[in-house]
Amino acid sequence: MDVEKKVDKIEVLEDGVIQVRTVTIVKEGAQEIARKYHRHVRLPDEDDLSGEDARVQAIASVDWTPDRMESYRKKKANRTVRL
Repeated sequence: MDVEKKVDKIEVLEDGVIQVRTVTIVKEGAQEIARKYHRHVRLPDEDDLSGEDARVQAIASVDWTPDRMESYRKKKANRTVRL
């Protein structure tokens, strides 16, 4: 049985948040017998990307400019918590 795990979708939201979808595929020989998805997000001013897929790192290095980071911090500071 072989297990393949890879990033199959990367989305950048308007505020710079990066959504990453990973797929895990289980194969027996050449036949796929299971598939599972997992999503996680990376935030412009909070996350260390050193363990991320190289494509996620490349996108962040282009998108997460100083202006984008400052804009995200301001937006986050203006959020209110509602219970």
